[in-house]
Amino acid sequence: MTVDLRADKPGSRALRGPAGLSLRLEPRALTVGLLLVAGALLMAVVLIGTGDFEIAPWDVVQTLLGNGTPANDFIVNDLRLPRVVVALLVGAALGMAGAVFQSVSRNPLGSPDLLGFSYGSAVGALVVIVLLKGGATEVAAGALLGGLVTGVLVYLLSYRRGIHGYRLVLVGIGVSAMLVAVINYLLTKAKLVEATRAMVWLTGSLAGRDWSQVWPLLVTCAVLFPLVLGQGRALRMMEMGDDAAYALGVRVERTRMLLMLAAVLLTTAAAAAAGPISFVALAAPQLARRLTRSPGSNLLTGALMGAVLLLVSDWASQRAFGADQLPVGVVTGLVGGVYLLWLLVTERKAGRI
Repeated sequence: MTVDLRADKPGSRALRGPAGLSLRLEPRALTVGLLLVAGALLMAVVLIGTGDFEIAPWDVVQTLLGNGTPANDFIVNDLRLPRVVVALLVGAALGMAGAVFQSVSRNPLGSPDLLGFSYGSAVGALVVIVLLKGGATEVAAGALLGGLVTGVLVYLLSYRRGIHGYRLVLVGIGVSAMLVAVINYLLTKAKLVEATRAMVWLTGSLAGRDWSQVWPLLVTCAVLFPLVLGQGRALRMMEMGDDAAYALGVRVERTRMLLMLAAVLLTTAAAAAAGPISFVALAAPQLARRLTRSPGSNLLTGALMGAVLLLVSDWASQRAFGADQLPVGVVTGLVGGVYLLWLLVTERKAGRI
C-alpha cells in the first residue's frame, strides 16, 4: 500500500493498493470519524448504566471487561448490552442507507423514510401481525420481505432509461402515500390486542431487545458495509452525472442497482430489529457532511453519525421525560420533523426545490 500525495482536496491523502484499490484520507473527515467513534462508545457506556438500577460508567466498563459483580454482570451483559448493540447497528445501518439513497438520487430528501421502504417494511410486518397472527420471527421476516418488494417496485416505477433523482423521490413519495393507506386499512381490521401490538411496532422501539435481534442484524451489517464502502469511489463518480461516470469506466446501472439493493436490505434489517425508526437515515448523512465539509457520500461518517444519533435519542427517551419512558421512534420523529422543516426551508432558499 502506497501513499499518493496528489489529492482532489488540499490536505487529503490517497492510499493506493494492489488491484486498483484506493482509499482517500482527509484529516478533517478522519478527525470527525474518530470523534464520532469516541462519542458512540461514551454514549453506549452511559446508556448501559441508565435504568431503574443505575450503574456508574466505571463499573459498566469493569463489568464489560469481566470484572463486575454478579448482579452487574446480569444487568449489563444480559439485559442492557443487547439493546445498546441493536441501537448501534440500527443507527449505523440507517445512516449508511440514507447516505446511499441521497447520493444515488442526488437529493437531500432521498432517504428510506420518504422513499417508502420503511412503510413497505411496516406493511409486511402488519400483514403478519394482523392477518397471519405470526410471532416475532415471522414479523421480522415480513418486514424484510415488505421492504424488499417496495424497493423493487420503486426502482421499476422510477426506471426510464436510467434512474433520475427527482423521479425516484417523487415515485417514492407516491408509493409511501399508498402504503400508508394500506397500513391504516390493516389497523382498522385488527382486533384490540393486534392493533396495540402493531402500533408499538410502528412507533419503533428498542425496549426488550435481546441477542436474538443482534445476531441477524450484525451479520447483515458485516456483509453489506464492506460491499457499500467498496463502491464508494464509483458512487462519488456517479454524483458527477451518469455520462461522466460512464466515461470514467463505471458501470452505472449495475452499480446503482447493487447499491440500492444493499441500502434497502440495511433499511429493512434495521426495521426488522427495531421497527421503522424515522428520520435517522435522513439526518445522519447530512450532519456528517456538514461536520466533515467533505464532498461525496460520506458513507462511513454517515453510519457513525446514525449510531450516535440513535444512542442519544434512546438515552433521551429514557431520561428526558421523567418517569414516562417513550419509544425511541417518538423522539427521533419529534427531532426529525423539526429537522425536515429546517431542511425544506434551507433548500427552498437555495433555489433547489
